[in-house]
Amino acid sequence: MDLRKIFSVRSITIFIGLCILISSAISLSAQTEDSTMVSTTIATDSAVNKIDILSSKSLATPLISTAVDTNARFADFTVKKPEADKSPMYKSATYYFMLFFLVCVFVAIVGKVLQVYELSREMQGKKDPINWRGIQGILFVFALLIGLYGVYWSYTVHGPMSIHESGSVHGERIDFMFNITLIITSIVFILTHIVLFGFAYKYRGVESKKAHFYPHNNALERIWTVVPAIVLTILVIFGFFTWRGITNVSEQDQKKALSIEVVGEQFKWNIRYAGGDNQLGSKNYKLISPTNGLGINFKDQKSWDDRLGGEIVIPVNRPVRVTVGSKDVSHSFYIPTLRVQINAVPGMPTYFQFTPRYTTAEMREKRNDPNFDYILLCAKICGSGHYNMQTKVRIVTENEYQEWLSKQPLYYNDDVKKEMQQMAGQVVKVYENNKVAINKEVYK
Repeated sequence: MDLRKIFSVRSITIFIGLCILISSAISLSAQTEDSTMVSTTIATDSAVNKIDILSSKSLATPLISTAVDTNARFADFTVKKPEADKSPMYKSATYYFMLFFLVCVFVAIVGKVLQVYELSREMQGKKDPINWRGIQGILFVFALLIGLYGVYWSYTVHGPMSIHESGSVHGERIDFMFNITLIITSIVFILTHIVLFGFAYKYRGVESKKAHFYPHNNALERIWTVVPAIVLTILVIFGFFTWRGITNVSEQDQKKALSIEVVGEQFKWNIRYAGGDNQLGSKNYKLISPTNGLGINFKDQKSWDDRLGGEIVIPVNRPVRVTVGSKDVSHSFYIPTLRVQINAVPGMPTYFQFTPRYTTAEMREKRNDPNFDYILLCAKICGSGHYNMQTKVRIVTENEYQEWLSKQPLYYNDDVKKEMQQMAGQVVKVYENNKVAINKEVYK
């Protein structure tokens, strides 16, 4: 099938004409609706003004006879509210699709016109057609300039919008590693594209030149294999030691840190604070019940002073050690502003220790954003409610933290004690009947 017969200049022109007629009809109908709405609004405003004038007149000289039943006369009178303005079609995806389609049609028409122009020159005996190779080379240079400006815009506009100062001590090391990686990759990116587009322009096709067959060069192969390998090795080693320095905490520093446990489940975070002993009680998944959602073993006296937290509140300039776990699927404990992220794996506790250096109030002043909050997110796609799995993190002073912690309820409450007594009675009854108790081992 000859596509030139289908996509001819005549058919394209007819199609554009139809599009213009349709758009004109739509705009005309929209104008008609607008004019109707304006006239209705004017009439409504005039009626309201008349009512105001009548009400402002003295009752001694009424303009309407009291014998007229005004309630019955104006029973059907209602003030119509102006309809919502739906004229900005640029907000819809259809508009952008039509715009893209019209641009493609325009480019096709220009190409068709140029093709006709070349054919007419050949018919006239002129054999100097348009130098498409030269135009292509110029377009490559133009694309290079646009791309370089995009890099500049990303650094000056988008960068400050997405990258902010870290709120933790170790975050400075992560940001430094990120900046080094970004600088190296940006240099390579810019130089590579300058060479790529520069070669496309310099070695564009020219009839007076003949292409040179250059299949292989051992020196170039060595350079672009060895140099990237060395750079990537350095970056990987740098990242390994940075991560090890953050996560490999000594036992002495672990004991000094505030101990918190955060357990993920679809789709929320359960938070437990260690009590005065700064030690969390042991857990067992067999003990999970409606009143003991984390399966805490309350035979362990370390759990008696553990507290339930509805949000994460931590003191500034004090190390915090978070024990992360999961009850169902894999989650990810992620606080972007604090540069904290560790996976929450079912059946395998993970740990992350960090020290916040700015309170929430101080960070709001630094960012000039009174609504800023540290947010705990889940960085794993854990199900349909993944997007909503978040908890606010408040960083406060030491006094504010102690005051908040004293108001939090204990896990080991009266409901739990009652449930334990009932379970103990069931275990005794099972033993008397010479049956196996399911949970007989976990309370030893």
